[in-house]
Amino acid sequence: MARKTESATEKNTTRKSPAKTASKSSSSRTKAARPSQDDAVASSGAALAVTSSADADFEAMVDHNYLSQDEFDAVQEALQRTLATTIALYLKFKKFHWDIRGRFFRELHLAYDEMAEEVFASIDVLAERLVMLGGSPVAAPADIERYSTVRVPTETIRDAREQLRQLVEDHNRITHAMRDDSKTVDDANDPATADIFNGLLHQHDEHRWMLQAILDDDRLD
Repeated sequence: MARKTESATEKNTTRKSPAKTASKSSSSRTKAARPSQDDAVASSGAALAVTSSADADFEAMVDHNYLSQDEFDAVQEALQRTLATTIALYLKFKKFHWDIRGRFFRELHLAYDEMAEEVFASIDVLAERLVMLGGSPVAAPADIERYSTVRVPTETIRDAREQLRQLVEDHNRITHAMRDDSKTVDDANDPATADIFNGLLHQHDEHRWMLQAILDDDRLD
């Protein structure tokens, strides 16, 4: 009888408490779920490696142009100035489109909008060319005003003759600058950008011709 009692006691002593077993199991799961300091360091290192790789890929993407630094500086200056001027010209066309009054309202209202759409399309062409070469296009109003050769009036101009006079002068100035810029970028070993300038030069020559033809109409007086 004594032996049976001792055996039962030993079994009770060696049997693990359910609460202790659950606590130990929970602790094991917590340890398994919680990453060690070494794991965190390894994860951080992997993230840095991915970031460094992405930075290298980005640098490779923007640093692929074939221009020397001096050539790039010359091309970038011409592109930034032309981009700012193009944005300002688009805004000026739209302002005159909204402000025009009088006998030639419909004709000029529509003509300004058509020209503005053509000018607007060239904005993206110029900006993306800058990015292709590793540059950053101007966009802030202050930068556009500083680089642009076209002034967008803050006052309201409703007279058709005055609007046309300003636009013809703007286009004369733009086409003169583009001829110089086309030669500059061609000399800088960038025929692709020169082609863009030549295409835009044709567009602005055509706009200037059309605007001058309307301005020469005696009925404007």
